[in-house]
Amino acid sequence: MPLTDVALRNAKPKDKPYKLSDWGGLYILINKKGYKYWRYDYRYQGKRKTLALGVYPDISLKQARIKHEEARELLGQGIDPAIQRKVEKITQIKNNQNNFEAVAREWHEKHKHTWTEGHAKTIIHRLEVNIFPYIGFRPISEIEPPDILAPLRIIEERGAVHTAHRIRALCGQVFRYAVATGRAKRDPTADLRGAIPPAKSKHFATITDPKEIGELLRAIDDYQGDFTTAKALQLSPYVFVRPGELRKAEWSEIDFDAKQWIIPAEKMKMKRAHIVPLADQVISLLKDMQQLTGHRQYIFPSLRTPRRPMSNNTINAALRRLGYSKDQMTAHGFRSLASTRLNEMGYRPDLIEKQLAHEESNRVRAAYNRAEYLEERTEMMTQWANYLDSLRAGAEVIPIKRAS
Repeated sequence: MPLTDVALRNAKPKDKPYKLSDWGGLYILINKKGYKYWRYDYRYQGKRKTLALGVYPDISLKQARIKHEEARELLGQGIDPAIQRKVEKITQIKNNQNNFEAVAREWHEKHKHTWTEGHAKTIIHRLEVNIFPYIGFRPISEIEPPDILAPLRIIEERGAVHTAHRIRALCGQVFRYAVATGRAKRDPTADLRGAIPPAKSKHFATITDPKEIGELLRAIDDYQGDFTTAKALQLSPYVFVRPGELRKAEWSEIDFDAKQWIIPAEKMKMKRAHIVPLADQVISLLKDMQQLTGHRQYIFPSLRTPRRPMSNNTINAALRRLGYSKDQMTAHGFRSLASTRLNEMGYRPDLIEKQLAHEESNRVRAAYNRAEYLEERTEMMTQWANYLDSLRAGAEVIPIKRAS
């Protein structure tokens, strides 16, 4: 039975999202919070696809049916309506280089070389999903604080307060770029400070108690899954790099003679090359892997496609398999584990921060300093590996405090 305005107005949220169908693949999707989204399901070249047609009541039943009919007409002409929409959108952006989306994409293109590929994709995706549908078509010089606050409130209402703050900051960078290029007079996001409540600090789950660390290391050694995953797990606490840096590690980056892993700048979060001194335990683990994957590009290739690195969720999935929940331990938690214990062991904070590849406040100085403290860091990483081995063996280890 076709939908009616009465049925749409009276539709209430349920425990799970559900659909109310109209006809010919047109329906409205109602989520758990009661938001109502027009959707059109269709098939193109044998594949099932979905076209978003707007949000009710902004898009009325009559308007949705008109959009639906236009999409069906395109299909009848052999044109995918989703592709046609993208073409029209690109044309619109090209015809108006001063709307928010055009300026944002220009800003992104100018700056993406300074970010990792993954971070660049995340930035544009956040804008595409959360901002462009609401103010992307608006001339950037005419956008006021309430116009930006509206989509930020939607993000806040779904519980993603951290994301709301990040996106406000991204919008601010776009507006400041617009000011610099003469397409806006000011950055209106400055007036939104305090409009979104502060986000609660969220730390990556980790284990810092020495006894529990020993239990974790023994559990990792007993991991019964894939050999590659097992070795990546074993390596994680020794090197405590970011999970993405570990899974994308390549054999060309390993210098066995110097006992160093040199991560190129393009793989690092802050776009600066980073040296990881390799203790003998790490060298041994890498040589075990070399027998299996030494002829490939990646040290830890994907199980499905050897030409690509392992999945970004592989280590976390392995930890779950070992019985550690996401609130107990994460792949990123190995960094906090090392930072906490190394500080307890008395190593200088600047030495630890350098090994963690945290941002150097003086960017010019940092650019020429990838080997800073290398001799001290090499000693620290050797003692750290020995300390982990002692915990694994169940020893009651009391680290000797080092002079700061």
